[in-house]
Amino acid sequence: MKRIKRRTLIGAFLSTIILWGGCQQLPTTSVHLDISQKPFERLSQYQFFVGEMKNLQPNERVLPYDLNSPLFSDYADKSRFVWMPEGSAASYREDRAFAFPVGAVLIKNFFYENQGNEDRQIVETRLLINRESGWDAMTYVWDDQQTEAYLNIVGDSKELVYNGQPFTYLVPNRNQCKSCHSYDGQMMPNGPKAHQLNKTFPYADGEMNQLDKWAANGYLVGYQSSEETPAAAQWDNPQSGSLHDRAMGYLDSNCGHCHNPHGPANTSGLNLTYNEPIGINMGVNKSPVATGKGSGGRRYSIVPGQPDASILVYRMEATDPGAMMPELGRQLVHQEGVALIKEWITGME
Repeated sequence: MKRIKRRTLIGAFLSTIILWGGCQQLPTTSVHLDISQKPFERLSQYQFFVGEMKNLQPNERVLPYDLNSPLFSDYADKSRFVWMPEGSAASYREDRAFAFPVGAVLIKNFFYENQGNEDRQIVETRLLINRESGWDAMTYVWDDQQTEAYLNIVGDSKELVYNGQPFTYLVPNRNQCKSCHSYDGQMMPNGPKAHQLNKTFPYADGEMNQLDKWAANGYLVGYQSSEETPAAAQWDNPQSGSLHDRAMGYLDSNCGHCHNPHGPANTSGLNLTYNEPIGINMGVNKSPVATGKGSGGRRYSIVPGQPDASILVYRMEATDPGAMMPELGRQLVHQEGVALIKEWITGME
């Protein structure tokens, strides 16, 4: 990664901040959010983080979390947090993202780093806020000094270098967020599902299963125990599950948010969610409904034993916007992910 200039952050969390319509004294120990008001122009105004904001130290009730098999985003590292108003909780659902209360916020930071925080470059922070009218997506782009992030609804681009390879990192606009975060046409979170959250996380006060932590903190109701809850395999950890389970964990995060009966790609008839059984609906010997040049001249989504003849692999390796999958969120090819899916298809009978 290219290094960026640093400067000392002065006054990142002053008790007086500028709000819409004027000034107001706010406590620095609590999150500030009014879902009936317009989004803040600056990320620091929400007070999700304390201290130097670039350190992403969560404020009270801002709970970090991780996923078993996260979405690939041009090799960016991510840190995720959830916050809910006092006295509210998400309702457990086994087969899809939890039902979050009004006022809940999902926070996802995208960054690259070489050696700890001194070499960290945070590119953007995305928020999903559950308002009375439904989920609302917004993106905050960080400045070069890593002192503040500013609201951006039209999208942006950053020229970055990963492992010596220059590429253009694309920050999505507001409409592009909606194109992936969709369930039956309504905006919805993708990541916080039971099987993706069912793992141990190193919290500041000690390791604990994430679902147990959410329940203990009053953030989750209707949940029994992690032993009775399915857990997705970690795509890059052979100890976490079989090759098939790891491949399905990967496809669930990278493809399943669209390729499911309720997603934007439901008309394709291709379902790539975690528990989809091997068969034609998963793409085995399945002809595409309509792909154009996206098929790469191949006949079937998955050809058992022949990854290079499979449309699924072709689209994962493509960088042409008319052929690549996912359509948004990446410019680079995830070489390790492609290798996993190729190995999985090679072993199919």
